[in-house]
Amino acid sequence: MVVGVLRVELILHAPQSLKEKRSIVQKIVGRCRSRFPISAAETGLHDLWQRSEIGFCMVAGDEAAIHTVFLRIQDEIARTGLAEVGDLHQEYLHF
Repeated sequence: MVVGVLRVELILHAPQSLKEKRSIVQKIVGRCRSRFPISAAETGLHDLWQRSEIGFCMVAGDEAAIHTVFLRIQDEIARTGLAEVGDLHQEYLHF
């Protein structure tokens, strides 16, 4: 069993308030949750209007399957046009 963790820093250009930022982040998190077998939540940078950190987690039988999904998540975020992917951090825990 492998647990994969992906932390993505998003750069948001449109929001003019924290309320608007939360709306955009929820759209991105909801879209990823509905399209991929993952858990996701906003995990950091809560007080900044134009940045956000989202954490994704997935469990699978091998690391390659998780890595493929993480690449598709990055593509999905870019495809929304709502945010730009900034810093990324991936970690895999093998059990």
